[in-house]
Amino acid sequence: MNKNFMRQAQQLQKQVTKMQEDLANAQKELETEEVEASSGGGVVTVVITGKLKIKSINIEPEATEEIEMLQDLVTAAVNEAIETAQKMAESRLSSITGGMNIPGLPGLM
Repeated sequence: MNKNFMRQAQQLQKQVTKMQEDLANAQKELETEEVEASSGGGVVTVVITGKLKIKSINIEPEATEEIEMLQDLVTAAVNEAIETAQKMAESRLSSITGGMNIPGLPGLM
């Protein structure tokens, strides 16, 4: 085999290994990185991790007067938090993969 080809193959393997390490590190960071979203002008606030685990939901006392409205506010805040966390994860991971779409990559929505 051509020596140049072997060098290129070794370099490619190093790049792939580095990308795998960077992705693993980014995914680990997403476990603890948090985003916050609110609805109703801050009446309901949700904190969620980059791995889409809800850490807390805060509901101001005035929201408990009307259950239907409270349900809508919680739903809106949770959905916004999930969307924000997904965008954060996608941004973090795509910066490592150079925008390549890698099927099955956890955390890349």
